[in-house]
Amino acid sequence: MLVVAAGCSARRAHTSPTPSSEPVAVGAAPVVPVAPVAPAAPAAPVVPLAGAPQTFAGLVKQADGAVVFVKTLQEQRGFTGRRRVVGQGVGSGFVYDPSGLILTNNHVVEDATEIRVVFASKQELPATIVGRDPATDVAVLKVAERGLPALALADSDATRVGDWVVAIGNPFGLSHTVSAGIISAKGRTNSDVQGLGDPSGYYNFLQTDALINPGNSGGPLIDMNGQVVGINTAIRQGSGIGFAIPINMVKELLPMLVKEGRIRRSAIGVAVSSVLEEDSERLRLDGTQGALVRQVMAGGPGERAGLQPDDVILAFEGQEISGPERLRWLASLAGPGKEVTLRVRRGSRSFDLKTILGELPGQERAPAPFQETPGFP
Repeated sequence: MLVVAAGCSARRAHTSPTPSSEPVAVGAAPVVPVAPVAPAAPAAPVVPLAGAPQTFAGLVKQADGAVVFVKTLQEQRGFTGRRRVVGQGVGSGFVYDPSGLILTNNHVVEDATEIRVVFASKQELPATIVGRDPATDVAVLKVAERGLPALALADSDATRVGDWVVAIGNPFGLSHTVSAGIISAKGRTNSDVQGLGDPSGYYNFLQTDALINPGNSGGPLIDMNGQVVGINTAIRQGSGIGFAIPINMVKELLPMLVKEGRIRRSAIGVAVSSVLEEDSERLRLDGTQGALVRQVMAGGPGERAGLQPDDVILAFEGQEISGPERLRWLASLAGPGKEVTLRVRRGSRSFDLKTILGELPGQERAPAPFQETPGFP
């Protein structure tokens, strides 16, 4: 599995010793009678800060029915037609559409020849892959059942660092386990999360301290409104730090995944990086915003448009480019054959360039039904 197991440490409350309240005799001072002290009134209950929940129980009860335990088999079929199991896997997922559509991680179902999902009610159903995208580690499954409980998808851009979140999933096969924490950071990339399956993928993770373990992959990260802000995906080994795919990224993929089974990505045909301080000084730029063109692919859309190394792309179709990850994401989803406008900084000049996007090479085809693989009977 992509998710790396992390150790779990128990936290203990530490208290400091307090001075004794017993009277201490000094010299031969006379003992003065003291009136009895009335017992102290019970302490008032601690009132949580505004917005802090006293319990997550109601939220969990509302959401749990839409969370599923995903079980997979990987099989090979020999020349005689007999199948043999070569692997098994477990993960999590959640219903996002009552018609039977389920979101999970691609790495949970990749290479699976049989997928079954188990609901909190113990109902178990076979599932098929509708679409999957290895580059973002997102997959959509479908079951035949209708009228299922479903979780609404939130606006993850509006989620703030410090907001409470709850993770529900099946860590280590322990079904419907709940953990809680906060959003610790946003915008974590593949450089922050080691061991991702596709180093060239598109990553913009939410970071959380809600405990995530193997088996949580594909489960929902839920806000206090009971809506999904992310798909739990990975952890940093030995740290207890978890990462989730922002649900707004997923929402951009869903129409194409459901319709075509895959994401057909486009590209400008350039290699880009962040603008470093030394780049800014060397090129006499005003700051480090944008994506710096390091290489232009021969014969590609970028070269045909006139892009050059050391150009800085500041905007894509009017949307500001904060860094290379944002440019890669927008360019990849615009669509092959689409004409787009780039705002470019070259030296002291800023100007617009138009280019027609090409298709990103090396993409996977849409998921196919089980195919026979040579093997032993």
